[in-house]
Amino acid sequence: MLEFSHRPVMLEECMQALALRDGGVYYDGTVGGGGHSYEILRRSGPSGRLIATDLDDEAIEAATKRLSPYQGRFAIYKSNYKNFEKVFDEAGVDLIDGALLDFGISSHQIDDEDRGFSYRMANAPLDMRMDQSSPLTAEIILNTYTEEKLAHILKTYGEEPFARQIARAIVKTRAEKPLKTSGDFAEIVKNNIPAKFRYGGAPCERKSFQALRIEVNGELDGLYELVLSLTKRLKKGGRIAILTFHSLEDRIVKEAFKYMESPCTCPPNFPVCTCGKKAEIKIITRKPIVAREEEQLENSRSKCAKLRIAERI
Repeated sequence: MLEFSHRPVMLEECMQALALRDGGVYYDGTVGGGGHSYEILRRSGPSGRLIATDLDDEAIEAATKRLSPYQGRFAIYKSNYKNFEKVFDEAGVDLIDGALLDFGISSHQIDDEDRGFSYRMANAPLDMRMDQSSPLTAEIILNTYTEEKLAHILKTYGEEPFARQIARAIVKTRAEKPLKTSGDFAEIVKNNIPAKFRYGGAPCERKSFQALRIEVNGELDGLYELVLSLTKRLKKGGRIAILTFHSLEDRIVKEAFKYMESPCTCPPNFPVCTCGKKAEIKIITRKPIVAREEEQLENSRSKCAKLRIAERI
């Protein structure tokens, strides 16, 4: 098993976003290797408290080890961040001073061939599960979903313009022999994208592998509702910072923030407000923050990252 490693994206920007203070209670919904969490604890010392969640057992083990200097000030739960309310109840927490969600996949998960996240590892199994106990794998999806559903996933989650051709080829191929490895899937993708689109930019397999990973882990399911409900658990003046790596994720976060900042949802032609809605947050980032050029050069996974921040009012 590979040693768990992950370089946190936009570390300094995230810490500044949370406006950390001594004694605050903070939530890291995607603890990963503990990079962001370590800094949260360090900068909210000596009495700041951290609650964290993750679905990856290896990540939890690595983060627990990394955060050990702050033993007694943190608790990590194996849970989906979408179930944060249950975690808060178990931790005895009502309102928090800040929340961080980092939707990026870790370097460790990509580099571990047994996980099957990378199109560069031809012999890797078609797995892609963040939670290894989950029953749904990439292999099941590719070998059982209908052509229409596969095309929808590739088009919607991967924004793949050749989704229909790829889906058709998947169904045709599996009729003769089930898809078993990342190489099986990558080969189908490459063979069904016109040659002129295969070279000169990002690897042509990336979009389809991303789409499949999102479907396996249900990454976009309930995301809008999550942003609303988690933001409501902030104390007045508390901050939420969200790192996204996909245009759909960013759009969902942007719309959720916009809704929470709006003081009224009545149609423009209404003479008076009848909805009674009040603004609940102040958006700190009208445009998302992106990684500095130096970071993008040092860490290629930061290139597509976008950070949005909001404050409870």
